[in-house]
Amino acid sequence: MSDLGNGYCPIQLDQYLPLLVISLVAREGAGGGQRGVCPSLRTLRFGHSPVHGVSSRPSNSERERERIRNLTQRTFADSLMISPRMQAFMAAWAAACHSTGDVRLVVSKGTYLLGPVSFRGPCRFVSSLTFQGYLKATTNLGSYRDSWVEFGWVNRLILTGGIFDGQGASAWPHNTCPKNWNCKLLPTSIKFVSMTNTTVKGITSLNSKFFHVALVGCKGFRGSGIRISAPANSPNTDGIHIEQSQDVTIQQSSVSTGDDCISIGQGNSRITISGITCGPGHGISSVGSLGKYAYEKDVRGLVVRNSILSGTANGVRIKTWANSPGAIVAANMTFENIVMNNVANPIIIDQLYCPYASCASSVPSLVRISDISFKNIRGTSATPVAVMLRCSHGTPCKNVRLQDVHLDHPGRLRSSSTCMNIKAIYSGTQIPLPVAFRERNCEGAGRRWCSAEHGSHLLLGRGFPPAFCVFSLTAVYGFLSRK
Repeated sequence: MSDLGNGYCPIQLDQYLPLLVISLVAREGAGGGQRGVCPSLRTLRFGHSPVHGVSSRPSNSERERERIRNLTQRTFADSLMISPRMQAFMAAWAAACHSTGDVRLVVSKGTYLLGPVSFRGPCRFVSSLTFQGYLKATTNLGSYRDSWVEFGWVNRLILTGGIFDGQGASAWPHNTCPKNWNCKLLPTSIKFVSMTNTTVKGITSLNSKFFHVALVGCKGFRGSGIRISAPANSPNTDGIHIEQSQDVTIQQSSVSTGDDCISIGQGNSRITISGITCGPGHGISSVGSLGKYAYEKDVRGLVVRNSILSGTANGVRIKTWANSPGAIVAANMTFENIVMNNVANPIIIDQLYCPYASCASSVPSLVRISDISFKNIRGTSATPVAVMLRCSHGTPCKNVRLQDVHLDHPGRLRSSSTCMNIKAIYSGTQIPLPVAFRERNCEGAGRRWCSAEHGSHLLLGRGFPPAFCVFSLTAVYGFLSRK
C-alpha cells in the first residue's frame, strides 16, 4: 500500500481477495494534525489460481464469493459478456476515477486473462495506474471492437509497468489487410484516445493482434522505457502508431515487430522520437502512408534522432499514396544521428506508394513534402540503392537537405541513389553519390528533375569524377570538385 502521508488514497487491485472496502482513512499532517480523509471507496478483488508455485492466500467462503457475484451482476447488468476479471478492473477504475483525492491504482502481481477493457474519464484525481502483473488477451475476435486495453479522456495519468500479451498468433491468419484495403481491422493492444499530459513508463507489449500501441488525438504524451516484441512476419503489428496528436515524445525504447517500429499518421505536430532501438521491423519513423483519405490533416514538426536500426525493411521513410484525394502538407522534419545496420532502403521518400492492384499509381500524389533534413545517417545498406527519393511530379519535393550521409553496401556493388522530382541540397560526406552529380548526361538528369545544390564542403565517395551540370528545368547549378 502507498504512503498516505504523501497525500494519496491508495486502491489496490489484488487477485487474491474478493472484496475490499476502504473508508474514511485519516491522513496526518505535520504536528499530528489531520490533513483530510480518503472518501469511502470500493474496489473488487478477485480470486486467482497460483502461478508457477506461487502460494495463494486462504480462499474465502463460497458464501462470500456468491455475494461478490451478485454484486458484480447488479453493477454491470447492462454490460455484455464481461468476465469477473474485467468487472474487477472496471469497478476499481470507477472508484478511483470518482475519488475526491489523488489516487494510485495498483494491479498486483499475477497472470490475468482479460478481454477488452476500457479505462475512461473524465476523472477527478487519478494520478497513477501501476500494472505489476502479466495481462493476456483473450483470443475470441468476436468480443473485440478496435482495441484491447483502452485509456481515454483522462488528464495527467501516469501509467507504469506490466506485460500486455496480445496473443496475436491466433489472430494473424485472419488479417487480410496486407492484400485488401477494405479489410476488417484487428484490435490494437493498448490504445490512448484524447488523453492529455500522459506519462507511460516501463510497459511491455508482446504479440499484438494488430498495432501494439496507438495514440489518437492525444496532447502532451511522454513515453519511455517501452518494450515491444512480435515476430518479424507478424502482419500490421506497428510498434507505436501516432495520429492526430501534438507534443509527443517517445524515448529510450526498443521495438522488434513485423511492421513499422514507429509510424506517424496524419494530423500530427511536434513529435520527438529519440533513443530507439528498432529491428526487426519496417523502419523508424515511417511517416505515412499519407493522403489516402480526403479528410487527412497536415503533418509538421517531426524529429527523429539518436537511434539504431538493425535488419529492417526500411530505414527512415516518408510515404504518400499516389492518386491522393486531398492536398495536405508534410513538412519540417529532421532525421539525425541514426545508425543503420544492414537496413534495406535506409533513406526513402516514396510518393508512388500503391500497395494494391486497384491503385492508380500513374496519378501523382497531391501531398506536398518540404523542409526535410537527413543529418549524420551512417552504416550499411542491405540493398544497393541506399537513398531513394521518389517525389510526385504533381507536387515535387522542396528543400530536402542531406548532410553527412555515409551508407555502404557490403556486396560487390557500390551503394547508389535514385531520385525524381526533387530539389535537394547536399553537404558534408555523401556516400552514395547523389544522382544529379553522378549523371554525365545533363539532359538525362534534367528529365529526372533531380536538381542539386552543394554546400560549402562536399566529400564524395572515392572514384567518382567531378561533374558540372546545368539543369534546364530547374535552373540550378551544381559544381563539385573531388577531394
